Amino acid sequence: MTGDLGEVTVAIPRDRDGTFEPQLLPKYQRRLEGFDDKILALYAKGMTTRDIQDIVMDLYGVHVSPTLISEITADLDAEATAWRTRRLDAVYPIVYLDGIVVHVRGDNGKVSPHTMYVALGVNLQGKKELLGLWLGETEGAKFWLNCLTDLKNRDVQDIFVVCVDGLSGFADAIRVAFPQAKVQRCIVHLVRNALKYTNKQDSPEVVQDLKTIDQSATQAEAEAALDAFEAKWGGKYPTIVKQWRQNWLDIVAMFEFPEPIRRVIYTTNAIESVNSVIRKFTRNRKQYPNAESALKLVWLAIREASKSWRHAVPKWKEALNYFAVLFEDRMPANLLK
Repeated sequence: MTGDLGEVTVAIPRDRDGTFEPQLLPKYQRRLEGFDDKILALYAKGMTTRDIQDIVMDLYGVHVSPTLISEITADLDAEATAWRTRRLDAVYPIVYLDGIVVHVRGDNGKVSPHTMYVALGVNLQGKKELLGLWLGETEGAKFWLNCLTDLKNRDVQDIFVVCVDGLSGFADAIRVAFPQAKVQRCIVHLVRNALKYTNKQDSPEVVQDLKTIDQSATQAEAEAALDAFEAKWGGKYPTIVKQWRQNWLDIVAMFEFPEPIRRVIYTTNAIESVNSVIRKFTRNRKQYPNAESALKLVWLAIREASKSWRHAVPKWKEALNYFAVLFEDRMPANLLK
């Protein structure tokens, strides 16, 4: 038997009728309780089979075969499938949608970049909840519509605010699936894109000036700040100004809400923390053997990270009070009683 102390020889008493039932070590159990969890924890942190073998050998002096690791992780398939098809809440005040590139080996044996689509919701209790993971060969608004349709098929009826990046046609896809949802462009993505066009010396000042726009108290103040940014930087960085002008309606959507809701919408730390988990995981795994493996392993990594999502997002009660007033006709009846 394999356990924390390495290989352990167990002498099991026998009786003529075979009625003896061991209490500490059930019959046919070959690994002590907790051993599988340790393997899964290492697996969830992005370690490869070879990494796990080396660590277990260093710690316990036990050789763990790739077959054993596969057996331990095989049970995750059913659990991951159940998670991906589970029923969801009817209403989510906020949903963040984003995509991150991973490399997957296809049926033809070639490795190619795929997009891991991520939907992260904030439920009515203010707690973060990973709603879904999907994998596509390219990032596009059409595929996002399939993802949103999947959420609807799993009982999501309404979303108040959807925070997204700047994918062309993305907002239209959201409005097809959830016509009443407000679309808010992710400011972090916009600022990050702006840095692609600025030199190193100007970057800190450009970022600070862009933050002045989204930190404005009113839409009129934000428009004045954008005009000032254009006057200052438009000649040197016209592409940045063009991007903000083109996406202006979705940028200023947050000014329709009071400050407590704006603060929650603007805080993109939620989706960024999920993306950082995926990036950290994929740094160790340069590629995945197939699409199902990619989905399962990324889900496992996020599941480990989500153990810290026990508390509501900061200032949630204050934001929920405003949600209840602004979306009174769309709030679940039992919450308003």
